[in-house]
Amino acid sequence: MAVVLGLFLALPVFMAMWVSLLDWNGQSNPFTGGEAEFVGLDNYRALLTQDGLDRTLFATSLRNNAYYVLLAVPLATSAGLLLALVVNQRLLKGRGLARTTFYFPSVTSSIAVATVFLFLFQGSGAVNNLLSWVGVEGPNWLNDPRGVIWVLLGGLGLVDPDNPSASLAAHDFLGLPLTEWLAGPSVALLTLVLMATWTTSGTFMLIFLAALQNIPRELEEAAALDGVGRRRMLWHVILPSIRPVVFLVLTLALIGSWQVFDMVYVMGQGSPANTTLTPAFLSYSAAFDSADFGQGAAVAFLLFAIILTLVVLQRRLLRERDAGRDRLGHRGRRRISQRSRA
Repeated sequence: MAVVLGLFLALPVFMAMWVSLLDWNGQSNPFTGGEAEFVGLDNYRALLTQDGLDRTLFATSLRNNAYYVLLAVPLATSAGLLLALVVNQRLLKGRGLARTTFYFPSVTSSIAVATVFLFLFQGSGAVNNLLSWVGVEGPNWLNDPRGVIWVLLGGLGLVDPDNPSASLAAHDFLGLPLTEWLAGPSVALLTLVLMATWTTSGTFMLIFLAALQNIPRELEEAAALDGVGRRRMLWHVILPSIRPVVFLVLTLALIGSWQVFDMVYVMGQGSPANTTLTPAFLSYSAAFDSADFGQGAAVAFLLFAIILTLVVLQRRLLRERDAGRDRLGHRGRRRISQRSRA
């Protein structure tokens, strides 16, 4: 087992790490010298500390992906849990058909789904046609680079969307002005969030459904006899019982959201104005479009560090949050179990 892990996991990682320290165009063997020049941490400096286009693009991709994660993870997780609660109802007719219908988008090719969304969210697409029926003029979804936060604040008359704040524009982080960081996700990026929620909620539904079916029926029946309502049942019985599964789904959603690539590739390759650019696509573009495999590998390793840090942080936060509830939750479930036996 150690040999297999070393050959197919550790070795490729170290090879990619070595490539990130090179100036290599992919035309020679990077491990035997040739045209591959060792540049040390220059690829990382270009992305993190040196002013220039590389740093700006990397910061832009981080901003886009951060907003994507903040929206897609809770939406997909909540939708998956809601669907699981619906199809887990024992009195629901056609439960098998409902499960298949909700899960179908998850097994459909992401390229096919992206193509469908391209037609739905065109300026003259079905979504804008539906909005026109209620008197709303829909935006040109996939070609609108405006930040949603500035658009909403501008609609309320609080800021000028075209020039939100001169003081914020004078400051930057990673070479990107604070006005860009605070602009929120673009309208085009919201389309990707909706598509991600539609395609991943079915998978999360199945995971949650398996966890819900493992909850002892006696526990729910005893809680119902004790006068516990649906909302309290969810918060005090169901969610504590499936807590490990909730953490699993959140972790999978977090990792998948930071690795989003295929939707970006099909639905504009970062356009409009790089507002849908993500680190995963930036890594691909640097390597295969610009023939800068060293910088592409550097972006990939920075992305890996971000994902690892966030997963560890999420694990610790959830563990500390749950530790304070363990005693109360255990006492409540024990009291309900005692009443059911009585």
